[in-house]
Amino acid sequence: MKRFTVRHTTRYNYAQPAAFGPHRLMMRPRDSHDLRLVHAELTLSPPGATRWMHDVFGNSVALVEFNQSATELLIESTLHLVSYGLPRLAVSIAPEAQNYPFVYSASDRSDLGRLVERHYPDPLGLVDAWAKRFFPGDPMPTYDLLAKLNSAIKEEFAYNARYEEGTQSPIETLEKRSGTCRDFALLYIEAVRSLGFGARFITGYLYDPALDGAQGGIQGAGATHAWADVYLPGAGWVEYDPTNGLIAGDNLIRIAVTRDPSQAVPISGTFTAKPSDFLGMTVEVTVTSGIPDDEAAAPQTPSQGEAQAPVQTQVQGVNSHPDVEELPKASADTGAIQEQIEIQNDAQNSNAPAEPEKQLA
Repeated sequence: MKRFTVRHTTRYNYAQPAAFGPHRLMMRPRDSHDLRLVHAELTLSPPGATRWMHDVFGNSVALVEFNQSATELLIESTLHLVSYGLPRLAVSIAPEAQNYPFVYSASDRSDLGRLVERHYPDPLGLVDAWAKRFFPGDPMPTYDLLAKLNSAIKEEFAYNARYEEGTQSPIETLEKRSGTCRDFALLYIEAVRSLGFGARFITGYLYDPALDGAQGGIQGAGATHAWADVYLPGAGWVEYDPTNGLIAGDNLIRIAVTRDPSQAVPISGTFTAKPSDFLGMTVEVTVTSGIPDDEAAAPQTPSQGEAQAPVQTQVQGVNSHPDVEELPKASADTGAIQEQIEIQNDAQNSNAPAEPEKQLA
């Protein structure tokens, strides 16, 4: 069990007051047996009317309507979480699926639906060929096959931050031999789908154990992170992080799961301003562990035999190099223009006179 605090701050800056359209935020996880949300706070400046919903995948989504113009838009999410990691020995695959190849039951296949299907064209079979490198033809342990694919991406591909919007296709990632965490997660998902597995995309955060003095290089900390989920009968959904070669690690903090990366944008919305008025944005993501002094004395509420309390941590790790989908895209109109904000770690600084609005969960 580990306790984490996640702070995700996004600021957008403008030379003149901009009007903000509706925004959609995916910044809050759902409670589960392996991840407990102890406390959540959403800060907005200028203030906005917020309502919550669950999307088609069951993710928690905030829909925000702003009614003030400002020269800065601030969106800040603070989460206090308890994570229960899943060690390898706890991945108990059903007997009929312990060795690959296997076939999902008719019920599982029906429920998995499009999560088993390939989503990206592969006319020359490049993704197929790459995935089949790890399956020589004779039956092999399912866990080993998936672990080899996961490790191969970490070992064979270079991690490079990218400012362009969107996610590379799996073929692009294979050809470039480099990418971001989102690119690697998508390649892994399409590779295992080509082998018949059901898989989905996860967006969230990554804790770097180096903050506690541990050794080893973690890629993707200090920003939003992405990885993959694979469905294994008996074990259920098991997380694979090909960027770091991690499997079901308790430093992976899941926020949302989707069928495709395009559906997992932490902040999306619009603003109206002249193109020259947009001055840029800054993003800061910190993930830390521990209990700060002001939370240590808080009463603890046992749940299912576990004592759990609000947690916080010493904060460090500024993300000055957002990973992907960090830049607003413009759709020009006459005079003022409406900018699409589809960003993974968004934030814009406004000189808004309004006090930030805090919403407690």
